[in-house]
Amino acid sequence: MRRSSQWGWFLAWLAVGGCLALGLVTLLTVGVVLLVVGGAAAVLLLRKGHRDAAVGGLAGLGLPLFYLAYLNRGGPGNVCQVSASGSTCTDEYAPVPFLVAGAVLVAAGFVVFLLREHRHRGTG
Repeated sequence: MRRSSQWGWFLAWLAVGGCLALGLVTLLTVGVVLLVVGGAAAVLLLRKGHRDAAVGGLAGLGLPLFYLAYLNRGGPGNVCQVSASGSTCTDEYAPVPFLVAGAVLVAAGFVVFLLREHRHRGTG
């Protein structure tokens, strides 16, 4: 029971990290609201939650990077799409840096959490 509840806290922190990262990415639109919500959730989790699971926030920072990689999947360069009503062209970045950075952050969060779990299980 204790182990599954710690995974729950980890996933809560994962959501907070994703919310904060998405808030930074969308700062010029709804980002301020997301930062306030993520900050309030972080304060609540720090008061009520399991502090070792806070590394889930690190993993959550990588989630918006996966979305950015998906949005730029046709890049790098000028990408045009043709529809029945015309065509639209957009400049896209290379998706690989976003994908790699997201994978590193998510993997680092999971690895640190698992190492801390293993260390606590060994001492407990």
